[in-house]
Amino acid sequence: MAKNNLIDVYCFGIEIGKIGLDENESKSFFQFNPEFLAENKYPNLFPNTGSIRRVPQTQVFSQYNNEVFKGLPPQIADSLPDMFGNILFMTWLESSHNDLKKINALQQLAYIGNRGMGALEYRPSIDIPAHTSIDLNEITEVLKAVLDTKNATQATQLNNQGLINIFKIGTSAGGARPKILISEHKQTGEIIPGDIAYSDAYNHYIVKLDLDELGYKREVIEYCYYLTARHIAIRMMPSKIIDHKHFATLRYDRQEGKKKHILTATGLTGWSFKDPDISSYENLFDLALFLKTPHAEVQELFKRMVFNVVFSNTDDHLKNHSFAYNEANDKWNMTPAYDLTYSLNPLINYKRTSRALSINTKRVDISLADVLTIADKYTIKNPKGIIEKVQSAIVQWEQFMQEHKIPSDIIKSIQADFSTLK
Repeated sequence: MAKNNLIDVYCFGIEIGKIGLDENESKSFFQFNPEFLAENKYPNLFPNTGSIRRVPQTQVFSQYNNEVFKGLPPQIADSLPDMFGNILFMTWLESSHNDLKKINALQQLAYIGNRGMGALEYRPSIDIPAHTSIDLNEITEVLKAVLDTKNATQATQLNNQGLINIFKIGTSAGGARPKILISEHKQTGEIIPGDIAYSDAYNHYIVKLDLDELGYKREVIEYCYYLTARHIAIRMMPSKIIDHKHFATLRYDRQEGKKKHILTATGLTGWSFKDPDISSYENLFDLALFLKTPHAEVQELFKRMVFNVVFSNTDDHLKNHSFAYNEANDKWNMTPAYDLTYSLNPLINYKRTSRALSINTKRVDISLADVLTIADKYTIKNPKGIIEKVQSAIVQWEQFMQEHKIPSDIIKSIQADFSTLK
């Protein structure tokens, strides 16, 4: 690999390897740091799922040149947000007559640096001269300006005005909805941009913002889904609603002042979350078994699947399921559930909606028999009891929606899409 085309990849403060990208030939390169391999640290950091292998040779990846992976191996591409969403960055693009689409994945990694989700960090190997439309030196200079602005940005408390102030310079945490990362000081309540600090002095949140654009309270609805899921003991990070409009959830990748190494099902495997041929709950269960997650977590995955069916969360794609690496015991576990909500617009009448993940090869009209087929295949204990418990929570969900002043027509519209597994 030519050194001036490289980004150093770090995890837990250790250089684990280097990543390169050849735009002309539409392929990327990854090579482990020989010292990292020699020390045999974190042997299961990248599980052997068919992409990055734990070998000293340079590995070439040409099969991931698509919208999801942008030419990178899946474990690295998982670090890329769906959009930058940074006002300073966009201003620089406009002033320099550049186009966001022309920024390659390597340049995006350089811009993300140590501020991304999870524990992977990226550093340019050397000062890289201009060789494409935008070079890493430029990206680095913009990043310095962004960080200077971020370090000077704070709010006295976690409220609507404070969130909007940070949103003006905040980077997106990924996904299609407006999100920001914030950190709230545990003692003073002061909030700062959440991609800078990760010390235990702060609570670290992802906040989904309500910008009053939709005509209904989407974030409050998600909070009611969160309350319902917690009511039936689905594991989720503690969350809250801010000023009756913004949904804030604690980050599972920032715990006890440390970064946690997280990969989505897509990042672990190279399964594109946009590919219907491989987007199935069976594949997700198989991945959990391959990673040797405890059977209790497989049981909960079944409960999450049933919840998504009953409560019509159809956007349960492969990037909405993640696993966390425990560096102490070199094992993987399912992360807490996230993005459990009604994913459609309740003000629109949908004749037929298709699920992101199939169940027993089906994406519509999921039946009790389909769900029990999954239960039988993966040795789920008392599946009918789990189904009954989830369905009984509809009453609680409706109560939560009413308590949070969701209009009755919105409640009825969403509830009309619920599935009764009989």
